[in-house]
Amino acid sequence: MDIFNDLLNFNVLDIIDIILVALLLYYVYKLIKGTVAINIFFGSVIFYLFYLLVDVLQMRMLSTLLGGFMSVGIIALIVVFQPEIRKFLLMIGSTNFRKNGSLIKRFNFLKTQGTNISDAETIVKASAKMGDSKTGALIVIERNNNLDFLVETGDEMNITVTQPILESIFFKNSPLHDGAIIISNNIIKATRVILPVNNEKNIPSHFGLRHRAAIGISEKTDALAIVVSEETGLVSYVSNGEFVIFKDNLELIKKLKIDLS
Repeated sequence: MDIFNDLLNFNVLDIIDIILVALLLYYVYKLIKGTVAINIFFGSVIFYLFYLLVDVLQMRMLSTLLGGFMSVGIIALIVVFQPEIRKFLLMIGSTNFRKNGSLIKRFNFLKTQGTNISDAETIVKASAKMGDSKTGALIVIERNNNLDFLVETGDEMNITVTQPILESIFFKNSPLHDGAIIISNNIIKATRVILPVNNEKNIPSHFGLRHRAAIGISEKTDALAIVVSEETGLVSYVSNGEFVIFKDNLELIKKLKIDLS
């Protein structure tokens, strides 16, 4: 009967409240999709729903026990989701209202999948060609998190991505080959970009500063990074602060397309 009365008292503010919560959950899901945190997120939701069920059924002992976990659960979730929370705050903090419009536009709540048109095949082919000549390269591909705060550390560009352009930028005698480039929707936004370097994670000794920078930017944002080693010529793919394993260039193209979709 109480539920029926609550439904009768349903108003416009309740609808707005539900929509905002749904949008928030949707964005949290997009933020952690493809990471280990997604399993923790679903586990937390199931745990909370179970707690609500136990509370409704008035199972006092179990409800008290679960309530104790819930009281400290917020702190535990902050620790577990620390990288994702950092990405979220970084996205808000890097918003340039004057240049990029409203904050709502940056959130991309209603942005459909597949809007990133960066040419994965061209990027991978150029990386493989540079690997053959042992030409070092660091390519960062922007996704949902805006990287304008990094563009300011390098030289701003507006060039369509092509294989010859990528190879010429990282050519050893090119004035633009130092640092990283940022690609957004198949446009090179900047060259000679300085990226944050991760010094905390232990990585194999044959990986250098480019690889540490790739790990750093993919940890702090949802960007993807492709690294070409100047010493070995090997191409590495980094996402969410981790090296992604692939067998050949075709598999790398496939993985990159999936991550950009």
